[in-house]
Amino acid sequence: MTMVYRASMPSDATATPADRSTGDAQPAPARTWTFLTNHAHVLLCLSRDGELTMRELAQAVGITERAVQAIIADLIDDGYLTRVKNGRRNTYTVHAHGRLRHPLESAHTVGELITALR
Repeated sequence: MTMVYRASMPSDATATPADRSTGDAQPAPARTWTFLTNHAHVLLCLSRDGELTMRELAQAVGITERAVQAIIADLIDDGYLTRVKNGRRNTYTVHAHGRLRHPLESAHTVGELITALR
């Protein structure tokens, strides 16, 4: 078993020089992360409702509309989604047969991921 030791830092080590001079050190914001990428979040949302707007997707995932546009373009380009224009709205179809991209998960499909997370 490998042991990892981390040196502890003085409590004001993360403070800026201005903070140190006044003693008003603010705690660093907590880092947040999720197990799934924003691409996966968009796919999951569209698998539930293929008629969501960019704004609705952005709000659901917690990203900007521009980021949603880029993600949808990626997913369409790589064959995970199809877009059909219905007047001013789009309808998206998720292709569940698409393989996951990372070598560790490439034996599994998008459909398996969606089924597991429903």
